[in-house]
Amino acid sequence: MMTIVKSIKNISELHAMLGYEKPKHPLVSFVDLTQVNTETQTEEVFFAMDFYAIVSKSFEGTLKYGRSTYDFQEGSLIFTTPGQVMSSSPDLKITEGWALYFHPDLLYGTDLAKRIKEYSFFHYEANEALHISDEENEILKTCVQNIQREYRQNTDPHTQELIVDSIQLMLNYSKRFYQRQFITRKKVNSGIIERFESLLREYINEKCLIESGLPSVTYFADQLNLSPTYLTDVLKNQTEKKLSGTHSHCACGQSQNNAFRHFQVCK
Repeated sequence: MMTIVKSIKNISELHAMLGYEKPKHPLVSFVDLTQVNTETQTEEVFFAMDFYAIVSKSFEGTLKYGRSTYDFQEGSLIFTTPGQVMSSSPDLKITEGWALYFHPDLLYGTDLAKRIKEYSFFHYEANEALHISDEENEILKTCVQNIQREYRQNTDPHTQELIVDSIQLMLNYSKRFYQRQFITRKKVNSGIIERFESLLREYINEKCLIESGLPSVTYFADQLNLSPTYLTDVLKNQTEKKLSGTHSHCACGQSQNNAFRHFQVCK
């Protein structure tokens, strides 16, 4: 059976699909996910939105995100980019959560339009979500409330700038929270690094470098069942403390005193 993906072009279409009230602003909206109408859904629905989303929720049921089935935990936060395919099942029951949606057009002419690619967590897989504390969730909700306050008022020359500034503040906080998670999930990340180094040594020992050169980060990410972006960020955050010890040489002549730095040089 062929999977049909519903394309959602704008905020108004999203609200209609969710059975939610009409949006107050055409390019940005906050949605209380506990108020979403899912009673009429009888089968799994696949959809892709033409805008960004920051979603915080806990629920009962199944939600797929990209290639993975998402295992939401209380306080989990995900970020999606335009075109990201998601799906939900009829048994999905949201117990708590909110979402902020914003269209790329909102960012036009702003500093964030140039910088949004720097927020790499928009390209993580579902199992690499940010697990936020209650306090962190309240910080983000304060930013959302500022955004709501702006788009509910009459638009003036400062509206776009103030909304975008609040979105960027949310993203900066999220970046900080991810840095914290890289530290607190030390055991998990150490396992990733050990497996990465093992794959790298195995590749070198099999003399694949001479024949094919060093593979891309995508090769290692696929082997580790991670997104390339998340693997890169884990390695960057752990390089100084965790990636050391091997002194092999590859075809490029670089010593592997640090596996990740070697990978960065040779790739």
